[in-house]
Amino acid sequence: MRRFLREPLVQFVLLGGLLFLYFEWRGGSGGPGSTRIVITPGMIGHLASGFTRTWQRPPTDAELKGLIDDYVKEEIATREAVGMGLDRDDTIIRRRLRQKLEFLVEDAAGAAAPTDAELEKWLDNHREAFRSEPRIAFRQVYVNPERHGANFRADAAKLLARLRAAGPDAPIGGLGDPTMLPAEQPLEPLRETSRSFGEEFGSELMKIEPGEWTGPVESPYGLHLVLVRERVEAALPELSAIRPQVEREFAAARRKTELQSLYERLLAKYTVEIEKPKAATPAPAAGGKPR
Repeated sequence: MRRFLREPLVQFVLLGGLLFLYFEWRGGSGGPGSTRIVITPGMIGHLASGFTRTWQRPPTDAELKGLIDDYVKEEIATREAVGMGLDRDDTIIRRRLRQKLEFLVEDAAGAAAPTDAELEKWLDNHREAFRSEPRIAFRQVYVNPERHGANFRADAAKLLARLRAAGPDAPIGGLGDPTMLPAEQPLEPLRETSRSFGEEFGSELMKIEPGEWTGPVESPYGLHLVLVRERVEAALPELSAIRPQVEREFAAARRKTELQSLYERLLAKYTVEIEKPKAATPAPAAGGKPR
């Protein structure tokens, strides 16, 4: 059944049916150029529902008659305006009509829910767009080369040995040099670390095994002794983990494809002629005569 609904010819017939029902609901077989206006029960119910939503009560008989009279005036004005060609060359009207046509096509395209096989295939073709970011949690002690002079690397090595002896949970308050950078970073996307410490620093952290003090790791600010607490590599998620997001992206892509297919079919009915503007005649030079 779903494969049947996805056939272009079937969707075109469904679209035609939707348009027919819409115009029937709007007032029977009447249309531009017709003098027949039919107010259907569905139209009356729609007018009454709109009044109820606005005023939080149903309309009285007199109010409902006023709604119907106003609708009839709107329908007459619309038909007369279209008959006089007032809708032509009006960008707002043309844009609105295009939107309504495309809304009908999109509704038809979304009528059939995608199967797991369709979603899996679509995810396989777009998996990189759903790849999760690498994340990392770490501790760091800062060593400022400017404050230690030529011995800054030796001082960093001594501090590293002290931290290793104290273990992963060693208190680090007061160790190293003052800095505005965080000493403890919880598990966050790697881009947050790279934003604070630099991209090379973040890349180096992803190479370090968690659980032991190591370093020094360089950043634009100096040296850092670090302990990686947790590291989560980038991963390609399974469909079950991101199904709602994949369904939204799949539906948007399918609507775009259906619209493009519709325009290609409709374009075959038309002959498009593009008349290029004539080249402007160059102005004569000052004091000269036109040739």
